[in-house]
Formats: sequence, C-alpha cells, structure tokens
Amino acid sequence: MPNPKRRHSQQRSAKRRTHYKAQELTLTKDTVTGETHVRHRAVVSEGKLFYKGKLVAEKAPAKA
Repeated sequence: MPNPKRRHSQQRSAKRRTHYKAQELTLTKDTVTGETHVRHRAVVSEGKLFYKGKLVAEKAPAKA
C-alpha cells in the first residue's frame, strides 16, 4: 500500500474541507394540512401520512 512520504500541511487539509458545510433545511407549508415540514419528506398529521399534499397511508383502526 502506498503511504505518504511527508505530512500534509494544515492549510492543505483546510482547503480540501472548505466544501464541507452545513446546509439549512428547506421548509415547506403543506397545502392540505397547513403544517410546516422538511421538503421531500412524508409528514404525519392526525394519524395520516401525507406526501406532496396527497394522502399516502392511514393508520389502521385499533382492534377491540
């Protein structure tokens, strides 16, 4: 396996890491429920699962 002959400087490492940064989440208001949620994620509201403003799944009623 090849190994580096010399140590990388701190400046060189920092240059490489300048692109790693936290990004702010994009929030959207749901058209059906009116709740704020992260984009491109399903959101649960009152036991129902919504995605892109459409009902995807409902919680099954509890058995007695």
